[in-house]
Amino acid sequence: MKTVAAILLVVLFSSFNAPTDVKDVAINNTEATITLASFKLINDTGEKVSIYTGTGFVSLNNGSSTSITCNTGKEVRWAESGRKGDVIFKISSDHCGKTLKLSKLL
Repeated sequence: MKTVAAILLVVLFSSFNAPTDVKDVAINNTEATITLASFKLINDTGEKVSIYTGTGFVSLNNGSSTSITCNTGKEVRWAESGRKGDVIFKISSDHCGKTLKLSKLL
């Protein structure tokens, strides 16, 4: 009986690993903060355009804008009929928190 109780205590206490859990939570919170950053893209080309933002398709009238998540390394592409086209630019950390004009990125 003492052996069974000792085994149960060892199993119970070995399942608690606070330092690793706290470290994992801190890393996950940092990653979430980074991916929540965004930038604004304004269509100033004089034409209606369709783009792929790296996460979805957006149609922009002349003068309209969209907010794009700042996923660095993702490509913003032209889009036609729901298909990805040529690359317009790659998202970099320099874009985060800014307002960009599409004509300057062409």
